[in-house]
This record gives sequence, structure tokens and C-alpha cells, in this order.
Amino acid sequence: MSRGVLVTGASRGIGRAVAAAFAADGERVAVHYSRRRDEAERTLAALSGAGHVLIGGDIATPEGAQAVVATAVEALGGVDVLVNNAAVNLAQPVAEISYADWQRVWRETVDVNLVGTANVSFLVARNMIERGVPGRIVNIGSRGAYRGEPDHVAYGATKAGVQALAQSLAVALAPYGIGVAAVAPGFVATERVAERVTDAVKGQSPFGRVAEPHEIAAAVRYLASVEAIWSSGTVLDANGASYLR
Repeated sequence: MSRGVLVTGASRGIGRAVAAAFAADGERVAVHYSRRRDEAERTLAALSGAGHVLIGGDIATPEGAQAVVATAVEALGGVDVLVNNAAVNLAQPVAEISYADWQRVWRETVDVNLVGTANVSFLVARNMIERGVPGRIVNIGSRGAYRGEPDHVAYGATKAGVQALAQSLAVALAPYGIGVAAVAPGFVATERVAERVTDAVKGQSPFGRVAEPHEIAAAVRYLASVEAIWSSGTVLDANGASYLR
């Protein structure tokens, strides 16, 4: 029987690749977006199989997160797999940004990347518990949580929080048969960072390139699989050996 999968931030990039990977496996996918409806519609249209749905909403607010999850639960008949991919990545160079803009970036980044992810996770986890299903939650973190993000400080900090959130939830939800893990990518060839993928960036990996979105999706698919339950609590590095810890 196919599972219901909610992928937040699925309008493009990693989220689009994750949605495509689950659809190719015969799962029913809820494609979530916040602002890029046109791109999200393209994601939805390209999915193989049937039973997919488009869901718009801002997870940065408690009410927005609740509406997104409620719509997904109704459309899919319950959420069996949650992939927390929605995120913002705003520049905030310490030596150049104003204090007011520093505060603004922190608020927006924390509200989406960390609090939004936590709220969606809570709501989906409660749905899984109430239905008694051995669900899966996979958070998209970042290599920057370990390596540092000097020009994107709030992003790096919130991604560290997202990874720690996955580990705490892994312990809290294990008694219910729910597995929770995270993937920590390095640079990925997405639209969002295309202008930042220089030869120097490619040279960070001994492979001499950055990741393709489908390679990150493959890691997510594994952690969301039935066979991966003993990997609950894992933070899987997917950075092409560009940062080892």
C-alpha cells in the first residue's frame, strides 16, 4: 500500500527531487510551497503516478503550519512520511549588515527553518501516533551546521537546530515505532545557489563537483524506508567528503 508523503518546500531544488523520488516509488506526495506556486505546479505536473496534491501555506506561523498539515492529512488520508525541506537562506555578513537587518534575518530564518519545522513535525507526529502508523520524519539539515556559515549565520545555526531536533524526536518517538533522522548536504546544484557554485566551491569536494538534487533525495529515501528504522537518530552527511567529522 502506498504511503502519504508531505514534502515541505517542494517547489524546486532538493524538495522537487525528493517529491519525484517518492512518486517514482509509487507513493502519494503532497507538494508544499510557500510563495512559488508556478514552480510547485511544475513539480506536481512532473510527478509520476497518481494521488498527488499541491498545498500552499506559510509554515512560519503556528496557524499556517497547522493548516498545511491538516490539508495534507485530509488529502492523503494521513501523513506517513514527512520531509522537512522548507527553509530560507538569507545573507547577513556581520561586518556589513545593519543591526535592524541582522534582527530581521534572524527572526525570519528561525520562524521558518526551526520553529516552522518543529511545528510541522509535532503536528505530523501526533497524526502518526493517533493512527498507530510506523511513520518516518526526515529533516534536511546542512553541512554548514558543522563547517560554519560565516555569511549566512542564522541559516547555519538553524540547520544545527534542525539536526538536533531530529535526534531529540528520534528518542521521543521511538516508542511509537516512528523513525526520525536528518540529512546534512553540502553544496547542491539547485537554482537557489547556482551563482555561488564556483570552481573553488566545487574544489571543496575531492570529487571536484557539487551534489545533484537527486543524490540528496536518495539519502532521504533510504532514511524514510521501512528498512532504515535502526538508523533513527542519524544525521547522514551527504557532502561528497568535503567536510569530515
